Amino acid sequence: MTMRIEMLVDTSKVFPLLIFRRNPYFQKRSRILKKWGFLGTGIGLPLIAVIICRNKAKVWKFIKNQLGLMNKHDRNIEAFLESQGPLGIKRYNFSDVKKMTNSFKVKLGEGGYGSVYKGKLPNGSSVAVKMLNDSKRNNGEEFVNEVASISKTSHVNVVTLVGFCLEGSRKALIYEFMPNGSLEKFVHKKADQSTPALSWDKLYQIAIGIAKGLEYLHKGCNTKIVHFDIKPHNILLDENYRPKISDFGLAKLGTKDESIMSMSYARGTVGYVAPEMCNKSFGGVSHKSDVYSYGMMLLEMVGGQKNANVEASRSSEIYFPQLVIYKKLEVGSDLGLDGVMSTEENELAKKMIMVGLWCIQTIPSQRPTISRVIDMLEGSMDSMEMPPKPTMSSPPRSTTDFSTASLSGDSC
Repeated sequence: MTMRIEMLVDTSKVFPLLIFRRNPYFQKRSRILKKWGFLGTGIGLPLIAVIICRNKAKVWKFIKNQLGLMNKHDRNIEAFLESQGPLGIKRYNFSDVKKMTNSFKVKLGEGGYGSVYKGKLPNGSSVAVKMLNDSKRNNGEEFVNEVASISKTSHVNVVTLVGFCLEGSRKALIYEFMPNGSLEKFVHKKADQSTPALSWDKLYQIAIGIAKGLEYLHKGCNTKIVHFDIKPHNILLDENYRPKISDFGLAKLGTKDESIMSMSYARGTVGYVAPEMCNKSFGGVSHKSDVYSYGMMLLEMVGGQKNANVEASRSSEIYFPQLVIYKKLEVGSDLGLDGVMSTEENELAKKMIMVGLWCIQTIPSQRPTISRVIDMLEGSMDSMEMPPKPTMSSPPRSTTDFSTASLSGDSC
């Protein structure tokens, strides 16, 4: 009796399973479930693999975060990018960057920031890929500045940032390709270069285009952007020689109503840096600092020579406009520029010089806004007053940029 009770108990435990196995309905449902199980595995696993491949950077970031492999610097960059919300530009994996550059086959240029390579996107569009040098101290900050500022812009005279790559120490910025390179090679032509000379009208149109790009950065964006490194090297030319402002690594973002910007260190390149960047007694740092750099560049465009001569023996010889042009304008003598110039070309050159001299006034309040610069360039010479003679102190005798120099002292 006892045994029978035990058997009944045991049977009751397996009874539902026996019914399930013997019932044709349940047998059919079992086969269906098995079939969909295998099918789900066949589809699901490859689908998961595809998702991981397409989001490799995010997956790797998650893994590194979980394992504590991401350093504080990288975490700060990632956190900042996430705080910006949708950037409107694509994030690429490093493997994508290698593929688009054909393993970095064609180098377009090189500088302290790193190297630039020619690349091609899957849709056939040509791009320029700037690989940031990991050994440079401000590498991370310049990367963040570039992505945060230029990704918010859209203007015909500002270069387009197509995308970026951030995989630990490997940082890349991907821009639209500019077939005519930088303005520098046209302004500072070397004897062995076959670069064609730009006409005065073309130089004039380039000057206006750069000014309009700066006006957009200062007034046209939701966020005011001050570039802090305007120079011929950072002006790129498309197939029609239309200028586009590039390299926002030293840029600073501010609010539209912010007139004076707080700075922890000097930014820019010797020969183009406004006096207030090095000496606070001249005034506060603002968008007028870009106007100063623009003015120095404009005078270089006219003179065809660098405005800072690091081998000059006296500080008065440092600046091209102080050395020759101002005195010639003052007495109304021939400008002495290279080449035979027509009356119209001479007027264009004279106008660009006058505007440039207004832009490089030592005191920021005496400089025009960039909007006023455009008005002067597009207006008549008859309505333009002779600018005061610029007086400025000599910059450091160095050809390197001093973007890390402290502003705590009185001068750079």
